[in-house]
Amino acid sequence: MKFGKKELEIISHKYKAIKSCLTEKGRRLWTAAEALSYGHGGILLVNKATNVSSNTIRSGIKEIKSSEKINEETESRIRKKGGGRKKISKNQKNIIKDLEELVDPTSRGDPESHLKWTSKSTRNLAKALNKKGYKISHATVATLLHDLDYSLQANKKTLEGSSHNDRDAQFRYINTSVTVMQKMGHPTISVDTKKKENIGNYKNNGKEFSKKKNPIKVNGHDFPDKRLGKVVPYGIYDIGKNKGWVSVGISSDTSEFAVNSIRAWWYKMGIFVYPKSKKLLITADCGGSNGYRVRLWKYELQRFSNETGLEIHVRHFPPGTSKWNKIEHRLFSYISKNWRGKPLLTREIVVNLIGNTKTNKGLEVKAVLDKNEYMKGKKISKKEFDNIQIKKDEFHPEWNYSILPKNQ
Repeated sequence: MKFGKKELEIISHKYKAIKSCLTEKGRRLWTAAEALSYGHGGILLVNKATNVSSNTIRSGIKEIKSSEKINEETESRIRKKGGGRKKISKNQKNIIKDLEELVDPTSRGDPESHLKWTSKSTRNLAKALNKKGYKISHATVATLLHDLDYSLQANKKTLEGSSHNDRDAQFRYINTSVTVMQKMGHPTISVDTKKKENIGNYKNNGKEFSKKKNPIKVNGHDFPDKRLGKVVPYGIYDIGKNKGWVSVGISSDTSEFAVNSIRAWWYKMGIFVYPKSKKLLITADCGGSNGYRVRLWKYELQRFSNETGLEIHVRHFPPGTSKWNKIEHRLFSYISKNWRGKPLLTREIVVNLIGNTKTNKGLEVKAVLDKNEYMKGKKISKKEFDNIQIKKDEFHPEWNYSILPKNQ
């Protein structure tokens, strides 16, 4: 269709009248609407009348047609918005919680990642949920797992040693023990020694803001200063309360130091949170000062049990799985982040940096300097060891045992 001078003047006049009020999008849609109203040849006509490019007008026409399509679909809707089948999590309350409880005890992978891994199939999970009284298909389980940020992952080499055959079974045993103790209102703690730190003007990994080309200058070597020495942070993490305690030792990392750190936590924090409790569950690694083969560890726990009257239940993680100990990624990782890029010049700086560690999820940490001297190589005789009131569990008794107060 051919258009004359009259049509050009009409469009030009209208455009000049409203041009100052139009945004970029408004100009695009207005010129597109004008072009559509003139039919074939309308794009060229509007382009000449307004000097708006043909491509811009065509983009506007696409937007208008797309919007019209959406409106048509909305108007043709049979069911009103919000109608239809409700989400399964609304019809079947607690299904999300129960699904995560089925998956979490056997989760795999790096514990510091925001993802969780599971090797359980969706069909097996659906069967387990149906046994609990829910009605759910394996396809819906897959959808829920996706929404919860679970994904199937290939194996990744992160273990510190060979994997024990009962590794996953021990994980489940620990998880069940913690759950039962927490439901009864008893404290459940994760313990471990953080790596030793040199005191002095040494490089600390990580970066901190400072003026450009003006980094903190530190020693060019990491040889320990004999005068300042090293510190040994031993941590206690309250799994149920998200609270931490760290005793910063200046001596050796021994079982005596480890249990004395637990003792300090109990008298300074634990007893006030759990005043009526007569049981304490400790999850710990298999080696080090709190290793399952260390006689002094059990001997010192017996002394602690006798003076407090607490039944002390111990659960060790299998060899090569120390990263799964909650203290590693719930406490120590945040301490490392808090002091990144800061030289640990004095013991007091270490204590203050640890004590000021906090997270958005409410983690709070208390830290103290333990000035006691702990002697290495302290031996426990067979007679002393035989006097320990130890009660072994049926499942892997070397990893799972309780130490009872002497008066029981």
